[in-house]
Amino acid sequence: MPTRSGRARPLPPDERRAALVAATLPLILEHGNQVTTRQIAQASGVAEGTIFRVFPDKQSLIYAAVASTFDPLPTLEALDRVGTDPPLDDRLVRAVEILQDRIHDAYRLLTMLEMRSGPPPHAGQDDGRQAKIVAGLTTLVAPDAEQLNRTPAEIAKLLMLVTLAGTIPRLTDTPLSPEEIVSVLLDGVRKR
Repeated sequence: MPTRSGRARPLPPDERRAALVAATLPLILEHGNQVTTRQIAQASGVAEGTIFRVFPDKQSLIYAAVASTFDPLPTLEALDRVGTDPPLDDRLVRAVEILQDRIHDAYRLLTMLEMRSGPPPHAGQDDGRQAKIVAGLTTLVAPDAEQLNRTPAEIAKLLMLVTLAGTIPRLTDTPLSPEEIVSVLLDGVRKR
């Protein structure tokens, strides 16, 4: 983003915040809480002082990076791209892959920051993100509702639950593959 003068081109504050958060995430995964504002500035192509024009301190920037990891929008967009044309099993395997990617990213970030109990409360509250993801999953299940003995919303919630339980390292010593998760779920809810 530097201009010919070597300075970063001016950005509106929201865009600058987003650029700093994007540059900070990989640094947190590498350095944890030990990441410095100098490293962030270098990765962002800005002067260190630019960080403090949009964030009051380094911790606020770290919290914004954590909150961005829990933003449901990228997950919802990925679920939407799955579509409803593929067979149900294939749709749900892809959905589990998307959820597992999200879980792995969040778990790695929280581990590097030594946040064992989850994200800090002021890094972004659950503003219905779980309900939004369940709604996205429900859309994927709905076309096949007549084949199932539970509602699409119930199946979506079960899929999230089994995916979380079968993915988070602290909960399982043998993570389940997306195919295993879908098989466990569907073979228990298919009408016979």
